[in-house]
Amino acid sequence: MSPTVSKTRSSISISRPNAMFPQYLRRIVKWQQMDIEYTFWQMLHLCTAPKIAYQHTKYHKQTKNQWARDDPAFVVICSLLLALATVAYCAAYDHSAAHAVSVVISVLLFHFLLAGILLATCCWFLTNAYLREEAPNTCVVEQRVEWLYAFDVHCNSFFPMFVMLYVIHYFLSPLLVAHGFIPALLSNLLFMVAASYHHYLNFLGYDVLPFLERTTFFLYPIGIVIILSPILILSGFNPSRYFMNIYFSRTL
Repeated sequence: MSPTVSKTRSSISISRPNAMFPQYLRRIVKWQQMDIEYTFWQMLHLCTAPKIAYQHTKYHKQTKNQWARDDPAFVVICSLLLALATVAYCAAYDHSAAHAVSVVISVLLFHFLLAGILLATCCWFLTNAYLREEAPNTCVVEQRVEWLYAFDVHCNSFFPMFVMLYVIHYFLSPLLVAHGFIPALLSNLLFMVAASYHHYLNFLGYDVLPFLERTTFFLYPIGIVIILSPILILSGFNPSRYFMNIYFSRTL
């Protein structure tokens, strides 16, 4: 491959995400263009067989010439499920409709979207600045992590954590928010598993990219979580009571 061709392809790959993002946003309000069935397939496999889910990322690169999803269905459905789960919490623990609306909005904005944008930006910068393999010669097309792909990785990692800390937690909350050692133990174990699985999926999302190296960096937080969990358990800290008190302090 000649250097001239490389420069042409490189410029296309750099400009493509900028052109893709407005189209991605426009498709959010067009349900008929979303692949709902494939989105639920992804969600199921992210919880049961995440390596299979990320294997399809390579197929997407081969067919669409981009790592990121061009379909916003995952973000839309995840947001709707998160809003529905938050409404369920408000129905069980809140007595004010106005406060319930503010809780739903704050969870969607801060827990999912703004936190996701911040984490995706940090990972996007980190991977492009420090984890990319050096090109062996100037004839090789330079590859970079797309910001939208970093946001996809966040969404993929968030969904199983949502299942554990919003859905399963909801049904166990009468036990988990109680006083005592057993509720604190179970709550810490649930949060430890959810956080560890979140970081594991984050690792898988970047490990699948062939031009990145040292992606095991994303597994390091799991060690921190495992070390901190026994300390929190022995200190009597109950994360369920802590986070529920933030939003529903009057009912606990």
